[in-house]
Amino acid sequence: MKNYLTAGIGFSRLVRLARKNSVSCHPKYLLRFLFLVQSALWSDLFSWFERKRYGKKIDSTPVPEDPIFIIGHWRTGTTLLHQLLNLDPNLAAPTLFQVAEPGCFICSYRYYLPVFSTLVSENRPMDNVRIGMNEPQEDEYAIYRITDFSPIERLVFPKNSNYFLLDYPSFLPWNEKERKEWEEQLCSYFQKLHFFHGKTIVSKNPFNSLRIKELAAMFPKARFIHIVRHPYEVVPSTIHMWKIVLDQNKLNRKGSYPGIEEVAKGLDKVLTTIEKDRSVIPEENFYEMKFEDLEADPVAEFRKIYSWFHMPFDDALNQNIQSFMDNLKNYRKNEFHLADEEKQMIHKQLNQHMQNFNYQ
Repeated sequence: MKNYLTAGIGFSRLVRLARKNSVSCHPKYLLRFLFLVQSALWSDLFSWFERKRYGKKIDSTPVPEDPIFIIGHWRTGTTLLHQLLNLDPNLAAPTLFQVAEPGCFICSYRYYLPVFSTLVSENRPMDNVRIGMNEPQEDEYAIYRITDFSPIERLVFPKNSNYFLLDYPSFLPWNEKERKEWEEQLCSYFQKLHFFHGKTIVSKNPFNSLRIKELAAMFPKARFIHIVRHPYEVVPSTIHMWKIVLDQNKLNRKGSYPGIEEVAKGLDKVLTTIEKDRSVIPEENFYEMKFEDLEADPVAEFRKIYSWFHMPFDDALNQNIQSFMDNLKNYRKNEFHLADEEKQMIHKQLNQHMQNFNYQ
């Protein structure tokens, strides 16, 4: 599905984005924008109805204090971890539909179901991971739709040839008033998820790796799980991902695909920031793990996570995880082959991190 990052955004927000940025006068981009306009009008209609019907109940629901945040760079196994945690009946991850239609996912689901079933592929284009309407999805897509600040904006509306992640010294608004509004909107979204699910929310969002201090203040009992993976796997996979996402979502001719050096710098930025900012989180609320360990023995790794957070791990969850992994036995990951000079470039940028995590 093209435009999946922006489809579902409200009309006024779409207009602000178009005025602030540029849409290229090319049939491909103009058709994309027209599709987004009609999508925005439907979203606004359903959102109005939902506020009329559920607004008071949602507003009376407390904002959850204890979400679980999965952080780490893209392509490190955050999706697999998100899917496995969602198997716990005490936890709930926002779904693809809930991040695509954050303003109206309660009342509009049954109307959108036949549309999504037609337009949305069963698997992600970059790695064949299942992406059904009810599958866990990262909430930055919702943040982009409901707030006036998300780095995704720079991806959809690239301004130059720079790698959009490196253009941001911060992943939050600098202006204090705008930051407060951003935080209120995020809390409202989590409040709505809590009203709908009535469970502990599990958020997977790599962008949150650079928002740890703010999230820890907003959600005092939040727990954080940081997952890492060998940079020789992460860097080329990230390049592959952003090429596909850019091609399917950008609305102008600017921008270019990131290269090895740029992505390695972005990975360095994420890892360095997490290492620095984790000090604001109580030790018992922060868990660090390696994708390789999760892949080798997911049940054993989950027992460690649950023990660390003093969460109950029972036989039913054990069975759920084993069944899920059994269904993935025929799944084949993408394979990327780096030249020696590319490995040297990555190692030079990330040498200290690779030592810290015992990656050769």
